[in-house]
Amino acid sequence: MKKMLLALVTFLSFSLSAMAGVNINTATQAELESLDGIGPVKAQAIIDYRKKNGGFKSVDELEKVDGVGPVTLQNVRKEVSVSGATTAVAKPVDTKAAPAATAKTTKDAEKDVAKKAKAEEKATKKVEKDAAKATPTKEMKAEKAAKTEDKVAKDTDKEAAKKAKADAKAAKDAEKEAAKKAKAEEKAAKKAEKDAAKAAKKAEADKKAADAKAKAK
Repeated sequence: MKKMLLALVTFLSFSLSAMAGVNINTATQAELESLDGIGPVKAQAIIDYRKKNGGFKSVDELEKVDGVGPVTLQNVRKEVSVSGATTAVAKPVDTKAAPAATAKTTKDAEKDVAKKAKAEEKATKKVEKDAAKATPTKEMKAEKAAKTEDKVAKDTDKEAAKKAKADAKAAKDAEKEAAKKAKAEEKAAKKAEKDAAKAAKKAEADKKAADAKAKAK
């Protein structure tokens, strides 16, 4: 009984293997890419060829497709057909390359996470810096107020000094004007006195002359 079951399983396995394959006249892009050595470019070339030539008459005709040579045909010959339903054959997984690819992916992911974390940290620091700049602390406000008061005091001192200088100049000009006026008045007084003395002397001379004339008569 066990031998019969084993024979049946073996027969079914061979039958499934025989039925498994890709019909190159009806297969989709993805189904063609499932073949060993057939990538996106070659799969598209196969589709373009069968559209242009009305399909493949035999598996050997694959060699006429751009990019498909004898080696590729030899690799896929047992997996393809020109009739029947398509049963996609999964590409073998390279167990040696898988861990390396996984490690690389993990490493790239870690780099991306670290890069993102660094960018977020930089953005946070910038926000904090901008916030600190936009909201002055008490010390900064006090310092600013002190600078303002000092500036106001200096401006007041300058204005006071400027006013004092102007007042001193005005006083000096007034003194000069007063001295000039006094000198002019003194000069006028002296002239008046001189003219008065001259007039008195003339009047006296005229009187003497008149008296002498009257006495002579």
